[in-house]
Amino acid sequence: MSREIINIQAGQAGNQVGESFWRMLLAEHGLDESGLYVGNDPLQTERTGVYFTQVDSHGPTKYVPRSVQIDLESGVCDHIRAGPLGGLFRPDTYFTGDSGAGNNWAKGYYTEGAELIDSVLDIVRRQSESCEALQGFQIIHSLGGGTGAGLGFSPAIQIARGKLLEYPDRMLQTFSILPSPNVSETVVEPYNALLSIHQLVDNCDLTICIDNEALYEIAVRTLKIKTPAFSDLNQIISRVMCGVSTSLRFPGQLNGDLRKLGMNLIPFPRLHFLMPSYAPFYDPKASAFQKMSVPELTNLLFDRRSLLVACDPRLGRYLTAACIFRGKVSSIDAETSIAQLQRKNSSLFVEWIPDNVSVSLCSVPPVGQTQAAVALANSTSMQELFMRNLNQFSVMFKRRAFLHWYTGEGMDLMEFSEAESNTRDLVAEYQQYQEAVVDEEIEEMVDGEEEAQ
Repeated sequence: MSREIINIQAGQAGNQVGESFWRMLLAEHGLDESGLYVGNDPLQTERTGVYFTQVDSHGPTKYVPRSVQIDLESGVCDHIRAGPLGGLFRPDTYFTGDSGAGNNWAKGYYTEGAELIDSVLDIVRRQSESCEALQGFQIIHSLGGGTGAGLGFSPAIQIARGKLLEYPDRMLQTFSILPSPNVSETVVEPYNALLSIHQLVDNCDLTICIDNEALYEIAVRTLKIKTPAFSDLNQIISRVMCGVSTSLRFPGQLNGDLRKLGMNLIPFPRLHFLMPSYAPFYDPKASAFQKMSVPELTNLLFDRRSLLVACDPRLGRYLTAACIFRGKVSSIDAETSIAQLQRKNSSLFVEWIPDNVSVSLCSVPPVGQTQAAVALANSTSMQELFMRNLNQFSVMFKRRAFLHWYTGEGMDLMEFSEAESNTRDLVAEYQQYQEAVVDEEIEEMVDGEEEAQ
């Protein structure tokens, strides 16, 4: 029995990344663009139920994605409908508005989004009713825009609030595209991103952070693409997304799933922001010369150049990490190479969580590769991202620039102040755990127990 995941893609970025993700899933499961099986390996269809619903009514079996496509303007969804994947998705899983959010978080979350959210939740409910053992939801969205950040969060928050009633004990995972330090698409990104982070802190179980700057670096320096288009960047994100769900979709020696990931990666509920990395990235022309050993793969995973987010892990410490190896990798090789890496870089891992790197193995490699690996790391260096956003936010907020667009949609200035203080608290928590030492903690615990007695 498959443990199903429902995919929700919101806004322009979410839908474009989502389209790339579904293309990669189709290739891995041996399906063509209309959802019919054309492969020759029984492993490919054994667990397609994780992301696909099987439809047998007319002729050959068709695999339909369990996905919801949302946008406040119809352009991107129309592009998907008219494109090669147009016949793949169920027609009633598209939901579009007319006016667009215009990069305004308040429009996506309050005015336009609030009117549409019930209809979106109905589509999600219909998708979940056909599941036998729903494991959770994944949301793909950008934090800098209006629809992805505002409307993309509404289902997340409604699902989080309805978890006790409709979706008890279900995981909520987001792939969130953050504003880049130098590459900016919109002027009001700092506002939208900080308001989104404020919601993410309290309403999600796992947030996998991605940013365009790091993707550009990988595309230009490693993949040797001179002028990368968004389609090239989306392919990089798709590799990580497919890697995270690998052990759900294919059998392996050491399996993992969303709940195991959350259990092993999130030591404190608010610190659920993860840095993804992928290895190996290489120039397609050099593929004939690539042969990776497991220790090399492991070292690449923890190399800054393999990260999909622009922060430096050497400036923080790893609280936890999860490595997912794909292809013919023996468990002893994987465990040994990770133990060696931790020994060599012991200062980068907190000592008060022993054995803080978990390992999953899957025997099915990505299409076109013999071996690959994905890592999700929970590192205190994530505070660099939040501080960068905070600094940009404070400079604009001090002068009250652009705020009339948000207050005009019914937002209160207090929400901005709350978002700022919540993010500052988050940064302080990261710093606290970065500096924490084993002995101090033990002494505090002993003192606390004595006081209690």
